[in-house]
Amino acid sequence: MTSVTPSAQQHFFRDSSASTVVAGFIAMLTGYTSSLVLMFQAGQAAGLSGGQISSWIWALSIGMAICSIGLSLRFRTPVVIAWSTPGAALLITSLPGVPYGEAIGAFIFASALIAVCGLTGSFERLMRKVPASLAAALLAGVLFNIGSEIFRAVELQPLLVLGMFFSYLLAKRLVPRYAVLSALVVGCALSAVLGLLDFRQLSLEIAVPVWTTPSLSFAAMFSIGIPLFVIAMASQNMPGLAVLRAEGYQAPASPLISVTGIASVLLAPFGSHGIHLAAITMAICSGPEAHPDPARRYTAAVWCGVFYGIAGIFGATLAALFASFPSALVLSIAALALLGSIGSGLTQAMQMPREREAALITFMVTASGLTLFGIGSALWGLVAGVLTLLIVSAPKRSS
Repeated sequence: MTSVTPSAQQHFFRDSSASTVVAGFIAMLTGYTSSLVLMFQAGQAAGLSGGQISSWIWALSIGMAICSIGLSLRFRTPVVIAWSTPGAALLITSLPGVPYGEAIGAFIFASALIAVCGLTGSFERLMRKVPASLAAALLAGVLFNIGSEIFRAVELQPLLVLGMFFSYLLAKRLVPRYAVLSALVVGCALSAVLGLLDFRQLSLEIAVPVWTTPSLSFAAMFSIGIPLFVIAMASQNMPGLAVLRAEGYQAPASPLISVTGIASVLLAPFGSHGIHLAAITMAICSGPEAHPDPARRYTAAVWCGVFYGIAGIFGATLAALFASFPSALVLSIAALALLGSIGSGLTQAMQMPREREAALITFMVTASGLTLFGIGSALWGLVAGVLTLLIVSAPKRSS
């Protein structure tokens, strides 16, 4: 595939078109509708206030906006930045019981590790140490409990959940890109018909950043920080870079990783658990549907960043909006949004026969929700998988 190189003659508004604006909007909408609910769910599980949750959304959105716009314009490449969706899923189970200041310290620790990987150029060398099958199994295990919530939600609101489920399947067949969005629209409509919506607390509010002073805790760094780091590098930065390379863009990896890592460190005290390279939304902005000319697709990512910024400003309204929906809808849309990630993670985890047993144990331990010595199951799953791989698959000595 021909490499796409930047041109000094390009100008953003000249290069923009209706298709790039639409692609940017769809990318933003896909990102928010597929996983914004996870931050809301994690915040509620941890007992955070509405102000803290809206600050969390603000910090992520503003970081994504600035990085998407800045990096895309700098490299004339469609670089879309997204929050860590599997990281948010991890926090649903890892954040409760951890003082919020210690969690913020763990966010900073994970983001600092990512920044160091970018600044030193050790990104690819480091990730080679973790077998891809184990990283994929770790991802699938983290997401499994969240994905299975839809079946428990059927007990709460069977008509609502089953309606969303079958609308998702139908849209998956007809318009796959909008399957999650279709399920959300149907869920909202059914909730309205069933009288499950409560908008009495909803008002148009501008998000106000809330500072939380970080504190360091080894338990939080091990149970939250290291799993966040591994998941972000394995499930977002690597696939995101692969999307760019597949479309022929050769933007250097180190600046992309280091900029997002540094931005995540700066925004962590306001709630950001980390922003990284996107994969799915990056594909929307870098593919031929965004623009026939690859050299002009960077404008789709810039527009996506603009829409991120607008959404972030009204983060308080977004948090209140999700509070107005029934819990069954929130659980179901989160589960449906993660089905693809769970499936791809399991597929990749089981591809290598030599590593299959280690990957399976990684998945099972991670999905079990095990907590030992105050450390969550994600890290124990990775440790169990590595030990299994070393013991079972190590070359035998010849006699």
